[in-house]
Order: sequence, then structure tokens, then C-alpha cells
Amino acid sequence: MTSTPSSPYLKRIYIQEVVTRDGFQAESAFVPTEEKIALINRLSRAGYAKIEVTSFTSPKAIPMLADAEAVMRGIDRVPGVEYTVLIPNLKGAERALSVGVDEFNLVMSVSEAHNLANLKMSCEDSFKGLVSVIDLAHANSTAVNISLSTSFGCPMSGITSLADLMHWIDRFAAAGVRGITICDTTGMANPAQVQAVCETAQAKYPKLQWTLHFHNTRGMGLANALAAVNSGIDRFDSSLGGLGGCPYAPGATGNICTEELVHMFDLMGFDTHMEIDALLACSKDLQSLMGRTLPSQLLMAGKVDRVYEAPCQS
Repeated sequence: MTSTPSSPYLKRIYIQEVVTRDGFQAESAFVPTEEKIALINRLSRAGYAKIEVTSFTSPKAIPMLADAEAVMRGIDRVPGVEYTVLIPNLKGAERALSVGVDEFNLVMSVSEAHNLANLKMSCEDSFKGLVSVIDLAHANSTAVNISLSTSFGCPMSGITSLADLMHWIDRFAAAGVRGITICDTTGMANPAQVQAVCETAQAKYPKLQWTLHFHNTRGMGLANALAAVNSGIDRFDSSLGGLGGCPYAPGATGNICTEELVHMFDLMGFDTHMEIDALLACSKDLQSLMGRTLPSQLLMAGKVDRVYEAPCQS
């Protein structure tokens, strides 16, 4: 971990890992439970603020995460790290409560077309169902975050208007969520749009815990993250090695790569609280586990302080 105390950018940035949920759920080969647990235990000691461990979705819908209870029971709970899980409905919430989680992360799309494709229901029906989950969480003193997919755009319905996004932010804020994640699910955001969204949302609800969730589909992931930071955001979802993707967005890649995000913020003097060398070691091992090259450019090129022996001159 590096920092520059004299930097005008110096402030705490909270990194939230999603690889064992968002990354693994789209894999064709099941990642063994013990491998998931071992990876989460390593990540828990790398400086994260939060780790999205798994999803309590139906095993039939997402067989890659059918071992949700076993993973939650098997991991080490490191002090200072929040362990969140994706909750689709009341049944999933009850399963999660049985093993103990720090936070419910709920999800619905701002785009009607994407919500129908992804969750098989209208946005209004999703909202009604999620309010029941929020009530159950409050009754059990469990924090709730709502992740709003396609907050910037949808490949089926185009760019998302700020008014449409704020409509759902208003309704979930009124329902009593602790935090809201604004998701660029299909990698359609640009820095100017990010700035406008972040400034508007924070101005209206300054006490909510705001998180930005970017994908790097069109190469603007880190630029969008920087625009969000400059607009006051201090929490980011990211995926180790850049693993993941959206099945309803042709060509969509995974979340912004954790080690690339941390590397950039560390170089600029932000306090990420992260151990970059530990991240790179985890990413290298993840690449071996997946059996293919991951999108991480930092894993391929190394940190900027990596030096090479000069070629011999004859």
C-alpha cells in the first residue's frame, strides 16, 4: 500500500469486493466451496471495507452459488470487514439470516426491459417484493443496501434519465435502506454523466451510504471511478482480476478490476487501506483457478514501480 501524504487528493476510499458473487455466478464450471472460502479468507486480510460473499438465490437459478450457506459458515469473520450477500426475495433473506450476515444487498433494475429480462418481473413488482425483505431485515437489525442496475443505461432501452433513476432512489430511501449502489451494469456510463448523477444523489440524500459499481465494457471504468471520487463518492464495488459480466448486455465485461482501481488510487495519494501486493498475489492465483487469462492489465504489466534490467548494448 502506498500513499502520498502531501497529495491534495488524500482521503479514505472504501473498496468492496464482489468477485465471489458477481464474478463466480457467471462461470460455467463450479468453483469448489473450499476454494471460495480460502479466497475470501485471503481477501479479508487485504484491507477491504466490505466483501460480497455470495448470493442466496435459488440454486436452480444460479447453480454456481448453490453452496451459499456452506461458504458463509466456513469463512473467517475478520474484524473491520463487512460481509454482505445478495438477497433476491424473502426466502433468500430467511436463508441468509440463518447463517448470519452483516448486510442484505438487494437488486433491481431501473430499466423495465432489463428488470424483465434479468428478474422476470416488472420494476413495480420487484419493489413491492423488496420492501418485504427490507422490513424483515429491519426486524432482525440487519443493514440493507439496494443496488440499482442499469442506472446509467440499458442496452435494450437506451440511456437512463436522471429523473428515472431518482424516482427509484426516492422510493428506496423512503423505505429505509442504509445504502444505495448506483450500478453501471452494462458499461454505458461516461464521466460527465457520472458527475451529474453523483452530485444530484448526494445533495438530496447526504446521509445515505453511496457506492458506485462500474463495468469496463467500453474502457471508461477507471475514468468513471475518478469522476465519482471528484464528486464526493468514497465507496466502490470492484472485482478481483476484472472477473464477471452481465448476461443481458452483449460484449459486457466484468466490474472494474480491483487491483487496477487500488493501484490508481494509491498512486494518486488516496488512502485505500489496501495491500496491493496481496491483491496481485490473489489475482494471480485466481487466474490459475479459472484456467484462463483474466482482464487485469495490472496483473499482466505489474505496478508502475516495477523496473526491468536494461538491455545489453554491444
